Amino acid sequence: MEEKKFDTEAAASTVTELRRTFAAGKTRSYEWRVAQLNGMIKMVENHEQEIVEALRLDLNKPEFESILYEIMLLKSSCKVALKELKQWMMPEKVKTSLTTFPSSAEIVPEPLGIVLVISAWNYPLLLSLDPIVGAIAAGNVVVLKPSEIAPATSSFLAKFVEKYMDNSAIKVVEGSIPETSALLEQKWEKIFYTGNGRVGRIVMAAAAKHLTPVVLELGGKSPAIVDSNINTTVAARRIIAGKWGCNNGQACISPDYIITTKDFAPKLIDTLKRELERCYGTEPLESKDLSRIVNSNHFDRLTRLLDEDKVSGRIVCGGQRDRDKLRIAPTVLQGVPQDSLIMSEEIFGPLLPVITVDRLEESFDLINSRTKPLAAYLFTNRKKLKHEFVSNVSAGGLVINDSALHLAVHTLPFGGVAESGMGSYHGKFSFDVFSHKKAVLYRSFMGDAAARYPPYTQGKLRLLKALLSGSILGIIKALMGWLGVASKSKTV
Repeated sequence: MEEKKFDTEAAASTVTELRRTFAAGKTRSYEWRVAQLNGMIKMVENHEQEIVEALRLDLNKPEFESILYEIMLLKSSCKVALKELKQWMMPEKVKTSLTTFPSSAEIVPEPLGIVLVISAWNYPLLLSLDPIVGAIAAGNVVVLKPSEIAPATSSFLAKFVEKYMDNSAIKVVEGSIPETSALLEQKWEKIFYTGNGRVGRIVMAAAAKHLTPVVLELGGKSPAIVDSNINTTVAARRIIAGKWGCNNGQACISPDYIITTKDFAPKLIDTLKRELERCYGTEPLESKDLSRIVNSNHFDRLTRLLDEDKVSGRIVCGGQRDRDKLRIAPTVLQGVPQDSLIMSEEIFGPLLPVITVDRLEESFDLINSRTKPLAAYLFTNRKKLKHEFVSNVSAGGLVINDSALHLAVHTLPFGGVAESGMGSYHGKFSFDVFSHKKAVLYRSFMGDAAARYPPYTQGKLRLLKALLSGSILGIIKALMGWLGVASKSKTV
């Protein structure tokens, strides 16, 4: 029997079903939210090896990276939400003003309704389910569209999410462009997209038809500035961990290029060479600790960057490739022109250009002349340089003396700025991004002020202006004038 195609009609039917679930109110309860988060934890614990195998099939991802950067980060996200959920759900008491006296007020978080999560292929488990942690913690119903470029993980999610979580409220839709397009035609209360800017623009345009708010987790060219007054070995290792130890550079927060001084560049490059050999051996294409390039299209894109006339001959380390196995070795380049392709677009792979300047402070202008990156890194022991970096460089997130590690800090918002994205998540920020902060003001029938009602007079206006300004003396004078009480005070 031929499987029914997921088209616009099927998408509309899915949305209608989920709206009925949300209208019934069950997703609003604390107990339902907790049950879904516990179900997610149980799913990844019970099927850890199946997840590892799916990630191996999709990306040849090392088991170490699969467990640490996908499974453990996801479980950590769930556990933070479970620990903090009651507090997050509580209304926040806020102050009121003299204008509304006597009164009290609070901000009540409420679920948005039905949300769509479109995830990416490079961390296909984490980037699919981590946003959903926030969506269900906030009490929403969800459709997840995993990336078709990671089909094994997509299949795993479609099979097991419905077994461990409430299928009437959380659904997985597999497929590619037609299925995504059918989903984008529907009306959502929020769309959460992780991927590249080109598709991000398509998502935003589709959302605009229904005035749907969006979160766009995109990317960009994330720089790493490296000073000379550092422990060069430790810095090189941390750059390696953030670049090649994160999916062989196929990560939105991987360092995209290094900026250092002309004098220090030789020492830094020599250290990178030595530490890369220590990590991946003398035959890196055979290393079991490197992910492969996701598919032939991305492999060809990366080799075009390497083979451009402006770049050819600039390789100082690596450069080996095997198209049959979709593997490219960790590659360091030096002296590539600013107008080359490798410096014009996000690399999203194992290539790392080293750019040199006379003074490290020049790097700020170089970074700010480009579109704002998702992350920026600085390696230095200079306190002044740290301060100038934080003050002058605009990026989604900054890390000093490490790379990519801010992703694991749930008390920090994770997200981009300008072309690297909009909106943020992780920890309470995930709960907030899928919640509406509803303003509530409480008043009694006491303390009714006649001054706010017609007929309007100058005395009433003076009193209300004084109330709005918050001036106690002005209120007393206006009140006395309105009541016809003559002031005995005279100006001498």
